[in-house]
Amino acid sequence: MDAMKQKSGAAVNERKRAMELLAKASIAELKAGWQAIEPKPEVHAVRGPESGLVMVRGRIGGGGDAFNLGEATVSRATVRLGSGEIGHGQLLGNDREKARLAAVFDALHQRPEHRQAVDSLIDAVESRVEAEDRKQAEQTAATRVDFFTMVRGDN
Repeated sequence: MDAMKQKSGAAVNERKRAMELLAKASIAELKAGWQAIEPKPEVHAVRGPESGLVMVRGRIGGGGDAFNLGEATVSRATVRLGSGEIGHGQLLGNDREKARLAAVFDALHQRPEHRQAVDSLIDAVESRVEAEDRKQAEQTAATRVDFFTMVRGDN
């Protein structure tokens, strides 16, 4: 029984990772990935795509009283493939087509014959995101001031 729970937990974590990276994918990456899928599956809209607002909440000092920071625009879509798999796409912003394509790839990721194509798209997105994060970290590090190494003058 524990082995089944571990396998199920691993599948949930893998899908969570895939959905996170699909939300970070650019519309161009998703469209290029869709063009690579052959044959194209039958896709039916279940919900959306639609855009709306969510309230973003914060906490004072990270652990104090909660407060409403403001609203953020989000888009979501749910699709069903002709073979029955359900896919969800959720992302910040109001790009409904991107949410729909993310949902399609989430559903395709559940099909063994499309898994490799979706995994290659996800890996490409992950590489791009990591490269952007590294570049941002390097740019931030260049502006860093180390106060412990600064020479203090004697008065």
